[in-house]
Amino acid sequence: MSTSAKPARKARAKPAPALALVRPESSSQRARAYQGFTQQILSGNIRPGQFVSQRELMTLLDMPLGAVREMIPRLEAGGLVKTVPQRGLQIAHVDLKLVRNAFQVRSLIEREAVRHFAATVSAAELETITASHQDILQRASADVPDAALLDDAQAVDWGLHDRMVDALGNEIISEIYRVNSLRVRLIKLEQSVITPARLIPAMQEHLRFIAALQQRDATAAVQLLEAHLDSARNRVLTADSILSP
Repeated sequence: MSTSAKPARKARAKPAPALALVRPESSSQRARAYQGFTQQILSGNIRPGQFVSQRELMTLLDMPLGAVREMIPRLEAGGLVKTVPQRGLQIAHVDLKLVRNAFQVRSLIEREAVRHFAATVSAAELETITASHQDILQRASADVPDAALLDDAQAVDWGLHDRMVDALGNEIISEIYRVNSLRVRLIKLEQSVITPARLIPAMQEHLRFIAALQQRDATAAVQLLEAHLDSARNRVLTADSILSP
């Protein structure tokens, strides 16, 4: 008696390889490490051209080695550091090319941001911005400037520029601008162009620019912004260390 053949078993499909998941805590630590690195630049604890090891960054940022290592590709992609064999990480070196490139990127983004900001910012916010600038100008004009002046002035200065760019509502542009801002701040740290005496013309330039915003005159605001950025770039380009070989 013949027996019917059993139906062949279907081959069991192999499970798809598991995707490598990024743990939320890992991503959070990487972001905190990057923010810490940013703050170290702003405070002047990390200088242009400086060499630093990963373990030194661990101590400086108070972050685990894993978070520091995960942060490095982002810094390299932004041109903020480069890996030098046998030496470690080198913070971006300031030269003519960096100055010109960084200020060109800044100008391209801020021109568009100003046009949008002139049409959308509220009168109340502009009044607040004006008052903060007038306060810095008054403090910079004092016979003996207070110890917090330079830090407060930078916060007011960059706060306005950051606010205009963020008002575009484009996260990609804001991220590009933030990274480029770090390059600009490295440049200013290298050239030591932030002094009480130089705050006065910078704040006056800002106030003229803000007045154009209050008039909703986008054309004048763009022209005044470009003059302000040209002035900042020229102060850097005329510094001795930039022009020296």
